[in-house]
Amino acid sequence: MYSGSQTSQNQTSSDFILVGLFGETKHALLLYTATFIFFLMALAGNALLIILVHMEPRLHTPMYFFISQLSLMDLMYISVTVPKMLLGQVTGDHTISPSGCGIQMFFYLTLAGAETFLLSAMAYDRYAAICRPLHYPLLMNQRVCECLVSGCWFLGMVDGLLLTPIAMSFPFCHSRKILSFFCEAPALLKLSCYDISLYKMLMYLCCILMLLIPIVVISSSYALILHLIHRINSAKGHRKAFATCSSHMTVVLLFFGATIYTYMLPDSYHTAEQDMMVSAFYTIITPVLNPIIYSFHNKDVTGALRSRMQLGLSLEKVVKGKV
Repeated sequence: MYSGSQTSQNQTSSDFILVGLFGETKHALLLYTATFIFFLMALAGNALLIILVHMEPRLHTPMYFFISQLSLMDLMYISVTVPKMLLGQVTGDHTISPSGCGIQMFFYLTLAGAETFLLSAMAYDRYAAICRPLHYPLLMNQRVCECLVSGCWFLGMVDGLLLTPIAMSFPFCHSRKILSFFCEAPALLKLSCYDISLYKMLMYLCCILMLLIPIVVISSSYALILHLIHRINSAKGHRKAFATCSSHMTVVLLFFGATIYTYMLPDSYHTAEQDMMVSAFYTIITPVLNPIIYSFHNKDVTGALRSRMQLGLSLEKVVKGKV
């Protein structure tokens, strides 16, 4: 349970205090246990998907290459925020140093930015697969895929390198208690006693660019896909096209909806509790949901998992037979 006196003994004058996700609620222990289970599920699900895509030849396609990158981002995403929160709950030390806060914010912004662009690259991949099938091997060859993913990581790092140093440079003269479970820029800036209107404008413009470009690419891709689907007379063709795109569209709506709420809506639409719940959704729940959305509803992934499990059982029988 969170103890202010214990934390104050452990912190230095420059350290921040993370209030945690559930604070001193009555069922905090149960809720943090559930969070730990979600954390393990996210690690296991995303790691398994990455390993499957790497090992299974049938999954060596552009779509699954992008999915494996999304899983890598989600795995890192949840690892940046949740372990610190859970460790603080166990030890009672809820403080985080300014350098630790800056590192956490940088990785969080980098991964969030990279994921927005990766989702747009995945939408373009679906457009090329459905609308340009004859040109697909040329449009989405290995070199193109690697360049797109590298560009996503680079643009995400630009976002982190641009916003983090400025956010950490402001003087914080109010309470150093961050009303969040990690060092998120909007929550941290509420502690500043300096005029941050210029920074908020910069962050708003960055968010517009980081979200507008992917949204335009995603909307254009799916508009063209829907136009093609409308022209298809086959009901089987309709189902196949929708099945190909439905998983990705679900992830896009979950991720972009939460991001727009956090970084683009005016402060009057926010409360600290709502902000924390939305942050928990896209940093904890989304990494758990993504591998489920992309695997359990995907015959290629479930087939690859089944074949690997059968291979493992066969090898185990062979080893036992030799023994």
